[in-house]
Amino acid sequence: MKKANCLIAQSGGPTAAINATLYGICNAAFKSRDIQTIYGGLNGIEGIKNGNVLNLERLIADKRFELLKTTPSSFLGSCRYKLKSAEENKEDYEKIFALFKKLDIKYFFYIGGNDSMDTILKLKRYQQNLCEDEKVILVGVPKTIDNDLCCTDHTPGFGSAAKYIATSIKEIAWDTSVYDMDSIIVAEVMGRNAGWLALSAGLSRDMNGRCVSDLIYLPENPFDLDSLIEDIQTVRQQKKQIVITVSEGIAYSDKTLVAESQKKDVFGHGQLGGAAKTVAEYIKLKLGVKVRAVELNVLQRCASHCLSKTDIDESVLTGEKAVSFALENNSGIMVTCTRLSDRPYDVNIGFDNIENIANLVKTVPQSYMNSGKNGVSQDGLDYLLPLVEGEIMPPYNNGTPVYIKLDDIY
Repeated sequence: MKKANCLIAQSGGPTAAINATLYGICNAAFKSRDIQTIYGGLNGIEGIKNGNVLNLERLIADKRFELLKTTPSSFLGSCRYKLKSAEENKEDYEKIFALFKKLDIKYFFYIGGNDSMDTILKLKRYQQNLCEDEKVILVGVPKTIDNDLCCTDHTPGFGSAAKYIATSIKEIAWDTSVYDMDSIIVAEVMGRNAGWLALSAGLSRDMNGRCVSDLIYLPENPFDLDSLIEDIQTVRQQKKQIVITVSEGIAYSDKTLVAESQKKDVFGHGQLGGAAKTVAEYIKLKLGVKVRAVELNVLQRCASHCLSKTDIDESVLTGEKAVSFALENNSGIMVTCTRLSDRPYDVNIGFDNIENIANLVKTVPQSYMNSGKNGVSQDGLDYLLPLVEGEIMPPYNNGTPVYIKLDDIY
């Protein structure tokens, strides 16, 4: 049987684990008897549309190939390109499928989050109307620190980001505890519509098992400034130094976000950031205590010095399974993870139809929050703990991590 070629691309925000998934796909495709040439699309679907593709043989043959597993960011580059419907812009699709045909691409793997899964869905719908007998196998491969993709227990990249956030919140708490004075720190983490990352602050515990993030607020529940002050006053009865974690997407009961820029990106999303500052200013106005706002911002995305071994191992496995499913002619799917048990932790890697995933959001269940909706429940901890367990370190040279970049190889 004639061998065919595959094409891999990465899209959306970078993570500490997306290159581990790229490694898994490349490794499995290289070992396959059904795949001839492995191509990489530069800068996601936008680069593919423009013909920016390279042969990954040199990367796979390089002795530094293994570094992909612990190198953060997106080795092949990324994009924030919104693929319009074929009715709106057929030219994009014609360019993409012309490139598929030119390079004899039978398998296309797109690693990304919700917007990337939307791309897979649109490519699938366009291809259904084509006359070609040999259609491209389209496989979405999940990655997002937001952990908000449906039909999967969790997403590659989330575990390492959660580990970094839990560690950082713990360090913030230790930092602020040294002074004998009333003080409050409001830490802001990513999460537009789902508060999974803020939830992970609940993993920050002292040696007695007490959460050092005294209050945690997610987008899943209406945010109220006066209720916040009441919560703070309750905590102040027990301690002077308080740490509060808020998701960037917290919103009032009328759905108005606490902080959002009026400037929109190509997907119609307003730029978030500033929720912690808004909350901190209100606290200072009402209570008159020392308040500081801390925004973790992009630091939480690519913190490879705080990798979760579970996350990296599963990210590689997700890439490998994507190839297996593609070789079985499963198209228009996304690779998924189903949890079988918490203790011992066990999962199954499968897949679901892309229609059940694209443009939908998986939010934090209410059962993962405490009764006051300002902290994490035991169910939430049971969910989070296995995802951050285990340590895996990148190699170091001259005191800093060693990472691989595209221009190191090409």
